[in-house]
Amino acid sequence: MSSTPPSRVPPPPPRAHGTLSASASLRQLLDSLSREQRRNQELLASLAFALRSFTNFNRFLELVPMVCSRLVEAEGSLLVVFHADGRLWREQLHASPPERCRHLVSHLAGLSDQDLAAGAGDDAVVAQLDLEMRRLLGQVPMFGTSVVARNHQRGRLYVFGSSQGDGPSWSDVHRRHVQLVADLTGVAIENEVLQEDMRLHERLDRQLSTGAEIQSQLLPDQCPVIEGVDLAARCRPAFRVGGDYYDFIPTRPELVGRRRETERWALVMGDVMGKGIPAGLLMTLLRGMLRSEVLSGHAPDRILRDLNQLAQEDLAHSHRFVTLFYSDYDPRTHVLRYANAAHNPPLIWRRQGHTLERLDAPGLLIGLQPEAEYGCERLVLEPGDVLLYYTDGVTEAAGVGNERFDETRLMRAFDRSCRSGLGAQGILDQLFTRLDRFVGSDRQLQDDASMVVLKVRDEVMLPALPG
Repeated sequence: MSSTPPSRVPPPPPRAHGTLSASASLRQLLDSLSREQRRNQELLASLAFALRSFTNFNRFLELVPMVCSRLVEAEGSLLVVFHADGRLWREQLHASPPERCRHLVSHLAGLSDQDLAAGAGDDAVVAQLDLEMRRLLGQVPMFGTSVVARNHQRGRLYVFGSSQGDGPSWSDVHRRHVQLVADLTGVAIENEVLQEDMRLHERLDRQLSTGAEIQSQLLPDQCPVIEGVDLAARCRPAFRVGGDYYDFIPTRPELVGRRRETERWALVMGDVMGKGIPAGLLMTLLRGMLRSEVLSGHAPDRILRDLNQLAQEDLAHSHRFVTLFYSDYDPRTHVLRYANAAHNPPLIWRRQGHTLERLDAPGLLIGLQPEAEYGCERLVLEPGDVLLYYTDGVTEAAGVGNERFDETRLMRAFDRSCRSGLGAQGILDQLFTRLDRFVGSDRQLQDDASMVVLKVRDEVMLPALPG
């Protein structure tokens, strides 16, 4: 009896040794590329983290060449930073490794701005710096890329190989990585510049606050009590420190109480040409001089003449001039004397007749000419009369359409306020309200604006007793 033999399954064909090796090599290559990619991502992520986390600008710049050389497997890297004007920022030369690059850093730090053609523009500085680096490195493979912030060259980032052998071959990917590091560095430099500007503004802000506080203490914090008149005053500086000045000065400061109220008082309004701290400092200087002159008891024209001579040298050095209206009022005789050094003439509203006049007298700016002469005028104030002293910041205030507030508008507003029967403070408030409405509530005045209102009380004034 015969039986059928079992069928055999043929064995699989043997694999070629070359195929296995190619697959393994490909996997190893992919694994290696993947590891390199992860490493590069981690390096770039660490630099980005440092950029948003570090508060120490120097420490961040120290990291840049180290990360850059590892990113492209270079022998070394050097970061050169420029000031905004193109000069070499010698304190911000950073390299990795430090020992390998010590001679590069030392040489570049010793270069003068003339050597780098700092005044010839960004391209010239970069070209000269590349030339120096090539000369220093010789045949060592090297390439550099620019650190740019706001379309300006703010530095140069170099990577270089070894002097042994042919050195590394950097691909376009490597170059893009280096450019990415340079761009992050540009962001860091720009952030530091902005931070430094902010710190500078904060220091200036503190100085302005101090200056404004000092000036506010120099201006009268309240109006004095003068027999028979009602006073109100306000200064609104365009900046925190301004050049406007008004003052009420007793001619007999040693007197107290009612005796001082009935003595003659000086009423002054002035303006230094310009704004800000320089104008405020000059007005502070003139205030001291003027207060000394008032004690002499001279007439207004003599006081302005003496003040002009005293301030001549200081104003000449500062290239500024001062307008000043000086007046004094005697409550016993109701006489106002005044002289004007080219200041805006005050306005007087007469209760009888409801008329407006300008108070003016001939005279030059304080500080313009050493031997200037000034005229002196006088008038008697009647019950209900109102005086308005002001600076040109009021009439020169610009509205929305750049039209000026001008003297005509001021006179109309002043006339309406006086006719309403308000006191000095009410008249002043109305005038500033009208000015603010004209300028616009969301717009800043371009110049300091100051006003002083003096109103003679309506009660009957008896003639002064002789003696």
